[in-house]
Amino acid sequence: MSDNAINKIVKIDTEGLNYRQLNIRLRELTANGTDRIELYNVCGQRYIGTDLNRAVEIEIFGTPGNDLGAFMDKPRIAVHGNAQDGCGNTMNSGEIIVHGHAGDITGLSARGGSIFIRDDVGYRAGIHMKGYEDKKPTLVIGGTAQDFVGEYMAGGVMVLLGLTLKEGEQYRARFIGTGMHGGVIYIRGDIDDYQLGKEVGRAELDDEDNKLLEQLVARYADYFNLKTEEIMKKGFIKLFPRWLRPYGQLYAY
Repeated sequence: MSDNAINKIVKIDTEGLNYRQLNIRLRELTANGTDRIELYNVCGQRYIGTDLNRAVEIEIFGTPGNDLGAFMDKPRIAVHGNAQDGCGNTMNSGEIIVHGHAGDITGLSARGGSIFIRDDVGYRAGIHMKGYEDKKPTLVIGGTAQDFVGEYMAGGVMVLLGLTLKEGEQYRARFIGTGMHGGVIYIRGDIDDYQLGKEVGRAELDDEDNKLLEQLVARYADYFNLKTEEIMKKGFIKLFPRWLRPYGQLYAY
């Protein structure tokens, strides 16, 4: 471990560190005003960045475990590798950037902040995403997602770019937006109606949609060294919830 006091940068070799030890150290460093923390040889330690509430930068080299950045406020986490399940679980604000894949339930119940995944994600990405007060969570997925993407989505913005699909290959996800009752999903390319949850409608993009997409795609392209204009050449569809409370009558008397 080395500490640069002038720039407030700390480098940690995490090999052999238990996740509890690592997270205690991260909370101590954040509380002490450290601006940047670099973690090396990360291998499955859970909860990295959980419950941190200061704008610290955390660079991760390796594969963090489940619930990366859960409940966090303000930090910016960049993963140089893949992330496991629950990335961004119930995060309030801040940013997570993954230079690889992410597992299931990415963005689970996120209330704010932004998550950018370079490649694919697993099942139920964006489940229960929702806005909170003036916050609006954003999840941008560069590749594809598995079934139930956007399930029970209540707010926020999700973008699915499909950049890992081969020429002519279709999205395979089914039950997209099942139970969705808020927020919006933008999908680059097209999907068949049978892939959608019955609660989801589709629409053409308006000027506000296009402006928002260009901003998010530009951020994605900047993070992963791609060209915004190349990504935007292909058209998008917009998915929205058809009802505010799709299952409300099930609980009405």
